[in-house]
Amino acid sequence: MKRSVIETVLGAVVLLVAAVFLFYSYKTANVRSVSGYEIVADFSGIGGLAVGDEVQISGVKVGSVTAVKLDAESYLARVHMSIDPDIEIPEDTAALISSESLLGGKYLALEPGASTEMLGKGGRVPYTQAPQNLEQLLGQFIFNMQNSDDGSEI
Repeated sequence: MKRSVIETVLGAVVLLVAAVFLFYSYKTANVRSVSGYEIVADFSGIGGLAVGDEVQISGVKVGSVTAVKLDAESYLARVHMSIDPDIEIPEDTAALISSESLLGGKYLALEPGASTEMLGKGGRVPYTQAPQNLEQLLGQFIFNMQNSDDGSEI
């Protein structure tokens, strides 16, 4: 009888600790539901951009990537993003995929245009730029250095 009481109390303590851990994790992870309106952009390559990556304007988070799919007709990567409902995106906005650092980590940068017309729900960003491939850039640099006569021309 005494053993079952100890096991019950110990089980309750374990459940309480697990509940506190889950509550703390939820609060510190800054988890929030996806809200806002969705827009899309088509890219020739996404270079590691993933669902959940940030969408930024001038370095400020304004949304997140919600889906990445291949368009069956154009064979372009279609990136779906949710934008904060308080932020309006001009129709002539450009989107480019950038790296957070040399170690990786991608985000989608929006560069608003000057249009007075705004993208609405389901709108498409007309101008996109795929990320630069670091290996290709280094390869071109090395190739150009080897082909120059004195090494001073690039």
